[in-house]
Amino acid sequence: MIGQEFVKAVVEQHGIAIIADINEEVGTQVQAQLSSELGSSSIDFVRLDITSKESTTAMIDVLHNRYGRIDALVNNAYPRNKNYGRHFFEVEYTDFCENINLNLGGYFLTSQQLAGYFQKQGHGNIINISSIYGVMAPKFEVYENTPMTMPVEYAAIKSAIIHLTKYMAKYFKGMNIRVNTLSPGGISDKQPEAFLEAYRKQCLNKGMLDKSDMRGTLVYLLSDLSAFVNGQNIVVDDGFSL
Repeated sequence: MIGQEFVKAVVEQHGIAIIADINEEVGTQVQAQLSSELGSSSIDFVRLDITSKESTTAMIDVLHNRYGRIDALVNNAYPRNKNYGRHFFEVEYTDFCENINLNLGGYFLTSQQLAGYFQKQGHGNIINISSIYGVMAPKFEVYENTPMTMPVEYAAIKSAIIHLTKYMAKYFKGMNIRVNTLSPGGISDKQPEAFLEAYRKQCLNKGMLDKSDMRGTLVYLLSDLSAFVNGQNIVVDDGFSL
């Protein structure tokens, strides 16, 4: 969802956007759709399983051979198993571990492998997508009168992503590799009206954001305008976390 907006943002800034996804059929469909919508040939697709080192290194090789360089990695994947989203007391330990591994582990692996490439290349930029619930405890009251909840795995993953970002930024000192986090607030996606209203009351102006509201911050982090922004977490949430 947000990933498609990121692709549009990159193309509109005259960059080449690479869609990397484990589902080749869906990925190529999105590539074709956005290429047609934007009238651009600057959108590419490469298959990637973020939990596989072999898949990640193969992607790097493909892109290097195709373009000669890779400027940035945006970790936006959101893999989870079929039991994801249960309430706290219903979460099985095996599901908790699997979801942590899929998402946080995947972000670590792609960052590790791309950072190795960036080090040899002499420059690089990693942007990890976290969440306001990586910064603060959930406001469980906004889920009242709805079947929704804030999964415990989500909070654990998103908070860890923010600290992983800081760790890598510090570890890459002197390598000309920047690492930052973008933490969105809630994104509108056909949620129940009761939730939308409760969420809106916690915000300052708009309430739930549109997926396109993340584009400007992503472009900033990708560009030289943020050349010395490193190890930071930028929150875009209409004041929900205040």
